[in-house]
Amino acid sequence: MKKVLMFYMEGCPHCARARKMVEALKAKNPEYKDVEIEEIDENKQSDISSKYDYYYVPTYYVDGEKMHEGVPSFEAIESVLKAAIG
Repeated sequence: MKKVLMFYMEGCPHCARARKMVEALKAKNPEYKDVEIEEIDENKQSDISSKYDYYYVPTYYVDGEKMHEGVPSFEAIESVLKAAIG
């Protein structure tokens, strides 16, 4: 399984939607259930977030490669999960 990072901001409605989409996709597709997503609050963990090149949240990286940035869609979030399982 590849490492997945999600950069978010507290109170961000798009980040909350992305989390709900992840949960819905995991419930629908058992193959995704073991994908672990490390969530990084860009304000509280700026020492980590400053090392990555992105502007909008939520942003997902899979093994260091940016997979999605900005307003989430089920298709975009599913592509992150698919990349994580290889």
